[in-house]
Amino acid sequence: MKTPRLTDFRKTAAQSGLSALLALLALGFGPALALQQTIDTEEGPIRVETVAEGLKHPWGMAFLPDGRMLVTERPGTLRLVSTDGSVSEPLSGVPNVVARGQGGLLDVALDPAFMTNKMIYLSYAEAGDGGAGTTVARGRLEDGGLTDIKVIFQQTPKVDGPNHFGGRLAFAPDGTLFITLGDRFKFEPAQDLSSHLGKVVRINPDGSVPQDNPFIGQKGAQPEIWSLGHRNVESASIDPETGKLWTLEFGPKGGDELNRPAPGKNYGWPLVSWGSHYDGKKIPDPPTRPEFADAVRQWTPVISPSGATFYTAEPVPGWTAEAIPAWAGDLLVGGLSSQSIVRLSLDGEKVSGEERIPLGVRVRDVIQGPDGAVYALTDEDNGKILRLTAENQ
Repeated sequence: MKTPRLTDFRKTAAQSGLSALLALLALGFGPALALQQTIDTEEGPIRVETVAEGLKHPWGMAFLPDGRMLVTERPGTLRLVSTDGSVSEPLSGVPNVVARGQGGLLDVALDPAFMTNKMIYLSYAEAGDGGAGTTVARGRLEDGGLTDIKVIFQQTPKVDGPNHFGGRLAFAPDGTLFITLGDRFKFEPAQDLSSHLGKVVRINPDGSVPQDNPFIGQKGAQPEIWSLGHRNVESASIDPETGKLWTLEFGPKGGDELNRPAPGKNYGWPLVSWGSHYDGKKIPDPPTRPEFADAVRQWTPVISPSGATFYTAEPVPGWTAEAIPAWAGDLLVGGLSSQSIVRLSLDGEKVSGEERIPLGVRVRDVIQGPDGAVYALTDEDNGKILRLTAENQ
């Protein structure tokens, strides 16, 4: 989850004087659609309801302070989902995207000062010399669309190929923006500091570079780089207790990873991995190269992680709680091939427990709502927003 989705939501809701509106919306998203099921979990039964449907391969979502949701669709459209589950027509002003393979319109995040500046951020695959690359733009959300669009980051170089764009956005407590970037299936550039491929980068909201980034002043290095040696990072969330960034990335054949990217650290791809190449060729395990940072956890077979949020179970003031209290403090991860939400319990920077919540569909993103419920985005032609709550609520 991008930190502003919850922490900033709670703050701005109080600032905005929306108490009357929030009281109405506290009933949650209007009548749930017909699909409803109960799933038994280690912490008791969980109710799963369909909040909205009819989304074309949705990729990212973020709550607005009035309870509506912004949802991206990978083919290139941005929509508003109302509290009754109705889906808007495409919003205007969205930049042109390269909707091919894994590329398209990707994540969406609210500015930490959204209540005053109405700015939102979009990541997407952009065409250019050499092929395509991940780009981030911001714009002002007005009635019916975006205005004042400005590109604040462009991955260089742009290369050919349809895969590994990364694209998750996460605001840190200091207001800086983390952007995750895939290696574009080019392997070696993940180790090259002159390239953005296979990196996590950190910028200011206006696109400028924070002066405490780890490679500032290093000859030939891209100054935005925070960490390197990544394959394809599609999950990013800030731990609200520590303010630190956590990410998950796709391994090759096996070896999906959970990492806690630290400034200047090298995570080894493609020189080491817990997986192997698709042709079966072995890749050295990370412990064989101690100069590289190892993963906190790895998965073989893979879970295909996409989207993640640290779950607090705390609703925004004025909302009726629809939380899952037993999950408080856990990291929730969307799973594509695992067709689940993967719930991870953490003890410091170690995983102390894991449970998979089976949903039977590819989960592209997962966030916490203002009511404290868990919201999951399904990756399909008729994409849905699912809401998970404790059955005994």
